[in-house]
Amino acid sequence: MYFKKIGVIGGGTMGQGIAEMLAARGLDVLLVEKTPEKLDYSYGMIETSLDKQLEKWAITQAEKKLILGRIQKVIHFAELGSCDMVIETISEDLEAKKEVFGQLDQVCPNHIILASNTSTLSLTELASTTMYPERVIGMHFIHPVSKVDLVEIIRGLKTSDTTFGETKRFVEEVVDKKGIMVYESPGFVTSRMICLMINEALHILQEGVASAEDIDDAMRIGYSFQHGPLEMADRFGLDSVLAALERMFREFGELKYRPSIVLKKMVRAGHLGVKTGVGFFKYDKDGDRV
Repeated sequence: MYFKKIGVIGGGTMGQGIAEMLAARGLDVLLVEKTPEKLDYSYGMIETSLDKQLEKWAITQAEKKLILGRIQKVIHFAELGSCDMVIETISEDLEAKKEVFGQLDQVCPNHIILASNTSTLSLTELASTTMYPERVIGMHFIHPVSKVDLVEIIRGLKTSDTTFGETKRFVEEVVDKKGIMVYESPGFVTSRMICLMINEALHILQEGVASAEDIDDAMRIGYSFQHGPLEMADRFGLDSVLAALERMFREFGELKYRPSIVLKKMVRAGHLGVKTGVGFFKYDKDGDRV
């Protein structure tokens, strides 16, 4: 299979990151959102991200123009029929994702791979809404997409060897990241482990063992983490961490996945981390710690 044009459904943080990364790798991207307003906002955020790289001399003005030129704004799913692969990146809502896959099944030829960037949901269940479940696969990118060179490739019950092989080739040869194979299980490998670490850090904070700053310093300096667990949670979005823990708690039924009360309080207060400017720490509009 030849990969040249990729559809990206959803212009949130992950959709923006994936679209920008693919365009930077020389691929044409069709970015899909529900409304022109949301689409313009997503495109604007990608431009802002490129401007930050420009300021740091990471890219040139010409490269920025080339990357933006490869991203086409799309509202109607019908246009995705011309893509070589489609990656769904909408919020972690099973019913909404199933609806998307049902629509994709009608517009994409049956040899086109349909991938989901889900971090916790069942690929088998998503695939059940399609006539060709063998072409559905999980491709879990990790935020920030451009900097993390790992992708979890998740096989559903009916995912074919061909779909897996082509997806792994796409990840490793086309976008130049390491692909690890994961059999379907709630949270896969990365989300399951990182959410448990974040939850434990929250319990330590709740018990008054150490401050948020000191908990993060302990892991960042002591174990060479780029960010401590609480800043990680802020960057993932505290609502996303809560949703992932609740889903794993339901699926596994084990107490270790039960979300900390502190996390629930923060989400109820609307302190979701970087996206709202405040979580366990404060952030400016560029997402940098204040």
